[in-house]
Amino acid sequence: MTEELTPAEAYAAARRRAAEEATALAPFRALYDFDLDPFQIEACQALEAGKGVLVAAPTGSGKTIVGEFAVHLALEQGRKCFYTTPIKALSNQKYADLVKRYGADRVGLLTGDNSVNSEAPVVVMTTEVLRNMLYAGSQSLRGLGYVVMDEVHYLSDRFRGAVWEEVIIHLPDSVTLVSLSATVSNAEEFGDWLDTVRGDTEVIVSESRPVPLWQHVLAGRRIYDLFEEETDHGGRGSGRREVNPDLVRLARMENSRPMGGRDRRRGREADRERERRQRSRIWTPGRPEVIERLDAEGLLPAITFIFSRAGCEAAVQQCLYAGLRLNDEEGRARVREIVEERTASIPTEDLHVLGYYEWLEGLERGIAAHHAGMLPTFKEVVEELFVRGLVKAVFATETLALGINMPARSVVLEKLVKWNGEQHADITPGEYTQLTGRAGRRGIDVEGHAVVLWQRGMDPGHLAGLAGTRTYPLRSSFKPSYNMAVNLVDQFGRHRSRELLETSFAQFQADRSVVGISRQVQRNEEGLDGYREGMTCHLGDFEEYARLRRELKDRETELAKQGAAQRRVAAATSLERLKPGDVIHVPTGKFAGLALVLDPGLPAGRANGHRGFEHQDGPRPLVLTAERQVKRLASIDFPVPVEPLERMRIPKSFNPRSPQSRRDLASALRTKAGHIAPERHRKQRSAAADDREIARLRTALRAHPCHGCDEREDHARWAERYHRLQRDTRQLERRIEGRTNTIARTFDRIVALLTEMDYLRADEVTEHGKRLARLYGELDLLASECLRDGVWEGLDPAELAACVSALVYESRQADDAVAPKLPSGRAKAALGEMVRIWGRLDALEEEFRINQAEGVGQREPDLGFAWAAYQWASDKGLDEVLREAEMPAGDFVRWCKQVIDVLGQIAAAAPRENSTVAKNARKAVDTLLRGVVAYSSVG
Repeated sequence: MTEELTPAEAYAAARRRAAEEATALAPFRALYDFDLDPFQIEACQALEAGKGVLVAAPTGSGKTIVGEFAVHLALEQGRKCFYTTPIKALSNQKYADLVKRYGADRVGLLTGDNSVNSEAPVVVMTTEVLRNMLYAGSQSLRGLGYVVMDEVHYLSDRFRGAVWEEVIIHLPDSVTLVSLSATVSNAEEFGDWLDTVRGDTEVIVSESRPVPLWQHVLAGRRIYDLFEEETDHGGRGSGRREVNPDLVRLARMENSRPMGGRDRRRGREADRERERRQRSRIWTPGRPEVIERLDAEGLLPAITFIFSRAGCEAAVQQCLYAGLRLNDEEGRARVREIVEERTASIPTEDLHVLGYYEWLEGLERGIAAHHAGMLPTFKEVVEELFVRGLVKAVFATETLALGINMPARSVVLEKLVKWNGEQHADITPGEYTQLTGRAGRRGIDVEGHAVVLWQRGMDPGHLAGLAGTRTYPLRSSFKPSYNMAVNLVDQFGRHRSRELLETSFAQFQADRSVVGISRQVQRNEEGLDGYREGMTCHLGDFEEYARLRRELKDRETELAKQGAAQRRVAAATSLERLKPGDVIHVPTGKFAGLALVLDPGLPAGRANGHRGFEHQDGPRPLVLTAERQVKRLASIDFPVPVEPLERMRIPKSFNPRSPQSRRDLASALRTKAGHIAPERHRKQRSAAADDREIARLRTALRAHPCHGCDEREDHARWAERYHRLQRDTRQLERRIEGRTNTIARTFDRIVALLTEMDYLRADEVTEHGKRLARLYGELDLLASECLRDGVWEGLDPAELAACVSALVYESRQADDAVAPKLPSGRAKAALGEMVRIWGRLDALEEEFRINQAEGVGQREPDLGFAWAAYQWASDKGLDEVLREAEMPAGDFVRWCKQVIDVLGQIAAAAPRENSTVAKNARKAVDTLLRGVVAYSSVG
């Protein structure tokens, strides 16, 4: 029975309801058939109050509703709203969502290869498009009231993250910014920065998942709970969670067993042991077995993350071969109907090339792959069927975790290790959170499930740490670029540009880190005052005396190192002179004594006198010892030079693996040289004995007044502490200096280089600079130099497409892969000239201390896509192009679109007079935008 309100309380409640109904939020809430969460209401109220907002919440929690409210407010106020996303797939998806709600006439789409209703009041775009509009001073910015930055945590991305900061810094002050982020541990720090550069910004952090997440490990036939009691379902509660003791026991038992092939037991005992292990063995289930198990437990639909495209395709094939069928006849018919409708525009001959029929068979059975190598149309169909419940098992790479709306009941992780481009590394807590965040569909599932497959050597404690650490820090990857520099100088001048860059999140974080270091410097300086008092001597200046002692010690150490280095060089030189058949005496080490050189072990390239490719540890001779052992020795076994004592012939039949062969040759060695005594190495006179500087310092020490002090050694100990602390303090001061104004210093170096190349003259941007300002991309300066030098003049559209591909393409293969096939004639000559220009720029960057390792500067152009781009622009068939390129259709389409994007920039930047480049760039766009490349676009 509810309590009756007093008249005053009833009046107050009525006033509150009336006030709420008068807001823009009330009609917006009515658009949804569920209640908004408290964090969504709080963020929407802040937006309506005129504040910017940063919303940090887990994947799948519905933070995009806040972005949709910004769209609602803009339309209600008669202003514009730009909704930005990090990837085109997300832009396409959000465009479709907003068109469904507001109609195609009020919503537009702008991505690198699509322009649909671009002057609409609501435009969805990739973040790069908005950055380019800001630099170009686009008329479309007029009337802009709100900008939504979805997945703003992308600014940590080391390749593209800087774009987010450029947009945030350069947006007009009148624009309200809505930043939507995954849960990050330093949301308050990021919010403080937004407050600094954008004005009043409300930070709203939600750490609760709308659907509870259960964590499991699938081992053998059993699904184990990761935690003994999951009261908070994903690390949100305050209760302490213990790792399931069954899992801990399992890991201990499995990891204590010897690996296969090491069991030395024989006969029946070994057979019985093997049989017992087989019965109790815990294995990693196969992919079809995992899907069957999840289906039996009612845990489908599921996304299985496999960190390999080939692995995703193989998983689908394995499920098909195993006879898995997850759809009934009605479902199969519906799938075929949707697929045929969505792929109707693809020519039949291309369907065969794209593996359409195998793909369709998997879809009809409810199984599919999802990765960047797939044709965009195919990926979109998979996404649509998954959301409709017609595909129930998807095998995907981690790119699916980037915000695409494909929630599942369960997420499966095959391994906790992935290739990061350089090495196999453990996935981070942030990556684990992002991947498992897909589990649990709001409004459909009561709970979500994250399932990790058992692997030998798995540590349940480590997995619990990944599952329990739900946040990761946002780190800026902002770096100035050449294009950024000319655009900034053109708009604001050098001084104001420098000040703007100082407001970046990167510099904000660097400055904050300096605060702690500065405090440590202050503490050190107080300590130095105390040490200085402790080393005070009544006889004289002990600081000066301590300096003389240090100089003497440093000089003695330096001479000792020089002597050791000279002995190593002499020893290495003597080893280089050894030949097979030399009898030597190994001076030290485990194999000291008489030995016969079988192979001098010279480093590669040393035989012809070239010293560029030597091993760090020098020659490593392979020898036979008098005790019949064949060993490869190292330089550590030869602290002194070695000279041959005798020569012996090594029989051609000698086999180092044969005990008899070793025995015979060792016997011959002892007979030949066993009686020869090795020459004793005479110890050389120490260099310190004849060093004038050491003599001078010793004389100065003895003559110093403090030398006769009774407490000299006590003073010396205080002086040593003083010296160490002073050295540490100077290092800290250098760190402060290095972190202060770092972005501005890099900008200064870039501006100096551009001034040297006549792109800038003080605050003036030259004609060459204005061309560079229109070229966006990693190789912006190289593209500008190619236009400047007329490298692409006279090329036909296909040849120009081949050359431009080198500006965007980056091979997934190793650097030592075979040389790529190139078009002949003018295109080949132009590509060679592009590489030469890059070499000149690379040398110039080194001169101006612009470091590519820090993400600034021009990488070498990659010619690996030139032949494919040339063939496609020459109207060759898809089958031929893909076969010769050895490239998945999705990659081919993506690279073609990037080439088209840069060709469009070149068409806009190229000279208008006495040049064919602009005209041929536009023609090249038309020749590339056909077939799979054209029909994979949304619009």
